Amino acid sequence: MRRTKIVATLGPASSSAEVIEELVRSGVDVFRLNYSHGTHAEQAHRAELIRACSEKTGRIVGILADLQGPKIRTEKFMDGRVQLIRGEQFILDADLDADAGTNEHVGITYRGLPNDVKSGDLLLLDDGRVELQVDKVAGSKIYCTVGYTAELSDHKGINLKGGGLSAPALTDKDKEDLKAAVALDADYIALSFARSADDVNKCRELVLAAGGHAAIVTKVERAEAIHNINEIVDASDVIMVARGDLGVEMGDAELPALQKSLIKEARRKDKIVITATQMMESMIENPNPTRAEVFDVANAVLDGTDAVMLSGETAVGRYPDKVVKAMGRICEHAEQQRAAMHSDHRVDLTFGRVDEAIAMATMYTANHLKVCAIASLTESGATVLWMSRISSGIPIFALTQNVATQRKVTLYRGVYPIKVEFDKLGPYNVSQSVVDVLHERGIANSGDRIIVTRGDMLGDSGGGSNAMKIVDLK
Repeated sequence: MRRTKIVATLGPASSSAEVIEELVRSGVDVFRLNYSHGTHAEQAHRAELIRACSEKTGRIVGILADLQGPKIRTEKFMDGRVQLIRGEQFILDADLDADAGTNEHVGITYRGLPNDVKSGDLLLLDDGRVELQVDKVAGSKIYCTVGYTAELSDHKGINLKGGGLSAPALTDKDKEDLKAAVALDADYIALSFARSADDVNKCRELVLAAGGHAAIVTKVERAEAIHNINEIVDASDVIMVARGDLGVEMGDAELPALQKSLIKEARRKDKIVITATQMMESMIENPNPTRAEVFDVANAVLDGTDAVMLSGETAVGRYPDKVVKAMGRICEHAEQQRAAMHSDHRVDLTFGRVDEAIAMATMYTANHLKVCAIASLTESGATVLWMSRISSGIPIFALTQNVATQRKVTLYRGVYPIKVEFDKLGPYNVSQSVVDVLHERGIANSGDRIIVTRGDMLGDSGGGSNAMKIVDLK
């Protein structure tokens, strides 16, 4: 069974019931709704289709609502695009009309940009394809020198090399989108361009105020986020290594080491981590990945990422189901390497909670005993989260009656949700009831050995697991 989870973005190429069902069957674990595009009604319709396809296929999948964040982009050109010539002057003007751009100047969506930059700064547009050296700032105008000849078209992103833009992580649009995401019962909400733990905490407060239960995914894509990464990871449920804007602000050469350190830090703190951006980019147009993309996905798996994410590949690509299957194959082969099954996580530390100790003891035992599966009766999913931090080749099944937990664990590496009703389990022999559940699904058979974890009070989210039992199937 593939342990690394796949997140797929829905878009024009993948919004029909037929395509979504095919993606579920192909192995998507979590669907991403990108709130940079589409209306609330369109996103709600996609969510309905996801839930319906999940029910039809019998595969539990999650929904991640991705907030747009501050829109720091150029406005429009009169002719749609211009050619910028190396060494010539070009002006970014916060007061220019939205559609008045020429090869001399263009408007910008973020009115505060002139206050955030100074002479000597380097502005990178269109994912770094256009470089503008800031010469001076006068009122609403930023006078720049073009770094090298390049084409610039409408609505391209603007980054400041090294970071330092003051735009808030949560815009008014984001706050409305967040309420809409809560209303459609999103399992995860992704916060874009966070700079500090305060941004994450504010997002969580808004989710709770809207009556939601979604976990917070913090997208690490600003230089400031790297400087505050410890507090950001602490405040988040999940971090996303968003390599697009992060690579522009920090520099491409910094990305490999940053990716490894971010994954390591997230796992060390028992948090989930997603690796994203251009993982299978060539498959937007082509039916097969490049060798470099194969290595990229495999290396993320070997680094220990919980999930790998597809963006344009499934949103607008020509082969949505094919790219999911290709990514799944790459993950499965990488997971067979010893590096993906060996772990020394927390072996030299003491545990602060009984259920954490049970989780760690279970994984140690499973990795040193011939066990075919781990079955954890859980309400909140905390026990299986701790288990999933230990690298292993043994599948972990989260048996829970809590629908929110069933969907959230779809993002945990090596964890698979199974819906059960605790009150229907045998009251005197819970372990036998668990064996029956696994046997019905073909997970465990006669002669196999499993490990079962549970708490004294099934269904009590505050009780926690306090027992581990090794069960030999007769």
